Amino acid sequence: MKRRLLAALAALVLAVVGAAVLLGYARGADARAMAGVRTVSVLVVDKPIAQGTPAARLKDLVRRELLPAKAVAPGRVTDLSDLAGEVATVDLKPGEQLLAGRFSSPDTLRAPGTVDVPDGDEEVSVLLEPQRAMGGRLAAGDKVGIFVSIKLQDGTVQTHAVLHQVLVTQVQGAVVPGKEAQPSNGTAPANLMVTFAVTAKQAEPIVFGQEHGSLWLSLEPKDAKTGGTTVLDQNNVYKENYG
Repeated sequence: MKRRLLAALAALVLAVVGAAVLLGYARGADARAMAGVRTVSVLVVDKPIAQGTPAARLKDLVRRELLPAKAVAPGRVTDLSDLAGEVATVDLKPGEQLLAGRFSSPDTLRAPGTVDVPDGDEEVSVLLEPQRAMGGRLAAGDKVGIFVSIKLQDGTVQTHAVLHQVLVTQVQGAVVPGKEAQPSNGTAPANLMVTFAVTAKQAEPIVFGQEHGSLWLSLEPKDAKTGGTTVLDQNNVYKENYG
């Protein structure tokens, strides 16, 4: 019994020694293979990087590695500061080298004719006739005032300026068939799909007005005088002082 135990122990020791020798030889082979080979420090993706990720967040998502110069891809990024203000234009996977060509200005990811939605806001869209949206002269980035008109159960009609300086994020025109189409193109004037960036609270009167009344937009420059408004109806529209 003791002889079997000693034999097993000896076999285990020999296995450990053999593994250590083999590992040492492999490391030595790697060292011999790298001897005389010029190496270059590169940034390699360590964790998945999603499209649109700002370069400022890459510090914990990449690592440095030494690679033979021949294995280094053209356009490698040597310092994250070289990507300041840029974002990833594609999804990047662990193991691939960080390349400058896969980063660009955030504007390149933005759909044409749109602007970014401010943090904390959401978007809501309404379909309007041209005369209700500055005759179609609106563009993404404009600021507008929003007026809501509704008809009450007693027949009274009210109009009020409910919001000011609302950011327009996109304007889409859709030509629709009409009964009195122009002979030149066989279509009626285009309705406009206007999208706003608003808070949930601001979205409420917009949706309410679209569902139960009508909306009218005004183009508001920064210096527009937006104070002094009131709820108008047929009883006070002629009594208000508009001077």
